[in-house]
Amino acid sequence: MALVLPIAAFACTNFLVGKAASADGSTMISYAADSYGMFGYLHFSPAADYEEGAMREVKDWDTGRPLGQIPQVAHTYSVVGNMNEYQVTIGETTWGGREELWDTVGIDYGSLIYIALERSKTAREAIEWFVKLVNEYGYASEGESFSFGDPNEVWIMDLIGKGSGKKGANWVAVRIPDNAIAGHANQARITQLPISKKAKVNKKLNCVVNGDWMWDKDLIKFAREKGYFTGADKDFSFQAAYNPFDFSGLYVCEARVWSFFNHFSDDMERYFDYASGKTFRDSNGKNEGEHMPLWIIPNRKVSAQDMKECMRDEYRGTPLDITKGTDAGPWESKLRFGGLGFKCAVNGTDTLQYWYERPTATQQTAWSFVAQMRNGKKGIFWFGVDDAACSCYTPMYCCINRVPECFAEGNGDSYTFSPTSAWWTFNLVANWAYTKYSRMYPHVRENQQIWDDKFNTQIAGVDAQAAELNEEDARAFLTSYSCSQAENLVADWQRLYIYLVTKFIDGQERKEENGQFKRNPYGQSCGPNRLPLPEPFLKMVAPEITHE
Repeated sequence: MALVLPIAAFACTNFLVGKAASADGSTMISYAADSYGMFGYLHFSPAADYEEGAMREVKDWDTGRPLGQIPQVAHTYSVVGNMNEYQVTIGETTWGGREELWDTVGIDYGSLIYIALERSKTAREAIEWFVKLVNEYGYASEGESFSFGDPNEVWIMDLIGKGSGKKGANWVAVRIPDNAIAGHANQARITQLPISKKAKVNKKLNCVVNGDWMWDKDLIKFAREKGYFTGADKDFSFQAAYNPFDFSGLYVCEARVWSFFNHFSDDMERYFDYASGKTFRDSNGKNEGEHMPLWIIPNRKVSAQDMKECMRDEYRGTPLDITKGTDAGPWESKLRFGGLGFKCAVNGTDTLQYWYERPTATQQTAWSFVAQMRNGKKGIFWFGVDDAACSCYTPMYCCINRVPECFAEGNGDSYTFSPTSAWWTFNLVANWAYTKYSRMYPHVRENQQIWDDKFNTQIAGVDAQAAELNEEDARAFLTSYSCSQAENLVADWQRLYIYLVTKFIDGQERKEENGQFKRNPYGQSCGPNRLPLPEPFLKMVAPEITHE
């Protein structure tokens, strides 16, 4: 795919499932925190009480830059990862949008997430905290999409600031129907609003409320003043006004949502030309393809395991399969060098921008999760680090009072190796596997499925045991279970790394017999299998190699 466009960083993916669309009646949100250089650890803040007049420090989540202080509330709730003790969960993806609306003063998107989690018992309450905070202090980030969930509801919110030094934000939030699934991936996805005389103004939040929709009262007026929109109110689209599509917004971003929907729909082929950017490119910037909906009704119930597999998506079986093609090399690697693409002039043409595929599962993921918010049961924060395709999701119950050492903040960082760190352990396996992906990934996948099956089988029994205990003992029991399983998983992944290095050292592949590396009758190692490069690749390199 080629188009003359600047390269930008496209990070993070969220998928959402309503309670009537899930296999067990739970709501679900998934999130991949994708950023080169970010260290994957499990956030934890215990519940706490504060005296009147206490202040809370606010630091930019991405950089650590101090942003000031805000008054602390009297009581904050416990937060594990991005889920609090009431199972409120928040995720995000960055889309940037119109640069003139960005600001560096106020509260950044990451701080908004964790402040709201500390203070909210429902998804709606978390949205209200977002609005109150940006209205009072301003918004110090680029355009973002947020996912909000609790055991009853899931919501998507698109939000961008109003420019340097201006309080408030341009935003819209909508509840996803209970029987639907939705997603967002670095592209604003909410389009037209339900403009109606039934809509009411919430003066406290300075917003319009119409059923399961909410938006900033001045949203359309602001867009008109800036020249982003000139039509009738009923034709206004948040996405078109504040984050207009470009080729990358489709091919690199919307395609991930298309692939998620494609797992649960028999009718997604008609959206492929749109989601892959083909119609945008062929119509010179006017995407005339059929636009993909914000949500769909799945053709089957979605399980937590399905969500894990969708987070591991590499576009396999689709025209976008990242493990295929010349750029995947002889061993079908997903690793691409130099970012999402490159500029190049080919055969005398003008210099064009070329783009690689960008699946949900990517090497720059620091951590990801599948949040399973369950009515009548403790929520499960399925947590994994590094590339989801090469990782495992460990069940972290939302009520635990500590996190395992392998997931703890401070157990190494992206510059400091730690042998007890899950992030470093999973990176060792994944980065070694990339070198011969088609041969090594099946071993990773086999281990992954063993642990998935184990955890999925255990959960019902763990739930039953916890239900027989009082609240304090249940918390201790679930903490012990969550932490021990995480440490056991990391120990097994360290064993897997040793096995893969031994088996595939120096580009060879050592023979096995009865589950052991094969030895000769005298106890010495046997000669390795020296596998030739795949024939299609040999045909490409043959012209450059000397022959008889």
